[in-house]
Amino acid sequence: MSKHFEESELIINTDGSCFHLHIRPDQLADKIILVGDPGRVSLVASHFNNIECEVESREFHTITGTFKDKRITVVSTGIGCDNIDIVVNELDALKNIDLKTRELKPDFHQLNIVRIGTCGGLQPNTPTGTFIASVKSIGFDGLLNFYANRDKASDLDFEKHFKDHIGWNLHMGNPYCIDNDPELLERIAQTDMVHGVTIACGGFYGPQGRELRLPLADPNLNEKIESFEYKGLRITNFEMESSALAGLSKLMGHKALTCCMVIANRRAKKANANYKNNIDSLITKVLERI
Repeated sequence: MSKHFEESELIINTDGSCFHLHIRPDQLADKIILVGDPGRVSLVASHFNNIECEVESREFHTITGTFKDKRITVVSTGIGCDNIDIVVNELDALKNIDLKTRELKPDFHQLNIVRIGTCGGLQPNTPTGTFIASVKSIGFDGLLNFYANRDKASDLDFEKHFKDHIGWNLHMGNPYCIDNDPELLERIAQTDMVHGVTIACGGFYGPQGRELRLPLADPNLNEKIESFEYKGLRITNFEMESSALAGLSKLMGHKALTCCMVIANRRAKKANANYKNNIDSLITKVLERI
């Protein structure tokens, strides 16, 4: 049964591109790399053999080109799960909705999406410079709770044990736990990335346990997170986008994975502010394996 999308629900620009990303269906590859920093798009694309198109709109910078024999699109998302909501919905619409007729296409088109980001390490085996691939992502952001079938997509058993261990305060919302795609995990992470559990936070300071002038609601939250273990898995890192990417992709039927480089180890209280010179090696691994 066909579904029609009204102008207010799916906004399309006059040039036939989607509203925020400003790219057209023909400009999007099936293999997609997401980065937070718009400047990092050019770093990824510097490895391409050729570039088809480049589009900039707000914090969304897009380049599509070819790496060896693979057509790849790299898109910047900016910071936060709210931006991931925009990006993943519009990427899906570009492939699975006819933007001319505003009708759902009869055949589903699957995307492979890998986020390359930075993060804070939470365990002794995640010092600065470590590459971490997310086996699971826990969302403190609450985004997926606004979509139907949230429970079907989530690992409810893991979620329950995590909340019980933390003594979760419902004033902070309801966290959700999503598996990243296992095939992408095996293909891209292989044996030279730490396989861990990533928490996507709704902010950089208080939600990640950083206390500046404002006191924290739970000063011991990070210690409880670091000590959590369930079925051999531990929380390895903090970042701000992986849960929304994994959750939306799973609900839509796409493959998604987050791979991050640790730029600060919260337990060791060490940070590398000059990480931009080192992340290129992670970019190269992902390009070779995507």
